Amino acid sequence: MFEQSKKYFSYILNPMDLLRTKKVLQVNPTVAATRIEPDEIKLFVFDYNATQADIKELSNVPDCFPYLDSPKTTWLNVDGLRKADVEKISGHFGIHYLITEDILSIGQRPKMDEIDGLLFCLLNMMYFNEKDSAVEIEQISLVLGKNFVISFQEDAARDVFNPLRERLKINGSKVRQQKADFLFYSLIDMIVDNYFVVMEKLGEKIEGLEEDIVRSANTRTLAKINMLRKEMIVLKRSIAPVRELVNGILRSETDLIEERTEKYFKDIYDHILQANELAENYRDMMMNLNDLYLSNVNLKMNEVMKVMTVVTCLLAPATVIGGIFGMNFEIIPLLHNKWGFFISVGLMLFIPLAMIRMFRKRGWF
Repeated sequence: MFEQSKKYFSYILNPMDLLRTKKVLQVNPTVAATRIEPDEIKLFVFDYNATQADIKELSNVPDCFPYLDSPKTTWLNVDGLRKADVEKISGHFGIHYLITEDILSIGQRPKMDEIDGLLFCLLNMMYFNEKDSAVEIEQISLVLGKNFVISFQEDAARDVFNPLRERLKINGSKVRQQKADFLFYSLIDMIVDNYFVVMEKLGEKIEGLEEDIVRSANTRTLAKINMLRKEMIVLKRSIAPVRELVNGILRSETDLIEERTEKYFKDIYDHILQANELAENYRDMMMNLNDLYLSNVNLKMNEVMKVMTVVTCLLAPATVIGGIFGMNFEIIPLLHNKWGFFISVGLMLFIPLAMIRMFRKRGWF
């Protein structure tokens, strides 16, 4: 009962902890999405081949429709998800209703599907918020067609694709010489590579926290441990399913992935295995930090108890001597002796000093 009250009291002091926990753990796929739609969306098109590249921002959705039949490779990047616009794009490019539903979903588990000749992948981009020391995730959907790749993003302000955009501007770059499947690989590869950037930041926080625990563990340190533990849940929940996603692409018999491109997806698979192992290591480190914190707290408590016990032991002789000479008997040795007071005080000082010497000789403190 006390532990339950303590937990609820901590939520009153830090209500964001409760919201964070619900956000991390409680996802119900049967509940309709309640996404707040942006006022506008941004459409960017990269239509390219080895020698030419047409890069532009489109003003409205119908402007992207002609690129379905483009002889070049097309990357359509949709920043901001509005139901009506996503359905228009899906209808024109032949994207199945179930895929559209997944694109518009919230908190969906990373997955891949192959429906109506299109390859669909949904996964999370991750960022590390230095200010709040929190892992932030953004759901991204990728659709691979014969000559096109469409990416649907929630946040128009940030992503991890800027290096790819720069490479697309360079004539003769490798991505410009390849087809849509290589572009599809490049997008997934950049998302996965950014996982390591986020984990490196978390690793620095864990190392710093370990030093704090060794130096001075307190209740604030315990709060930091719990916060990082929740971030590890977010990390693990986003990374672990990507292994199945990439494995599904490798096992797929779709004609959209050429045989020469499969080796690149195998490289992503190796990276995601490494990311999973690193996430497991960090989780073990967090458990060890919790044990280290408890050990340090117990050690400090033992030190305090040892000091109090020593002080009690040192005062015990004075208490005994004072108690003996304070008894109401008529005949007490040294009661009427002029040196009685000095003898009793001397014993009260000598015996504790002898005890201190004995304690130090035995290594008790």
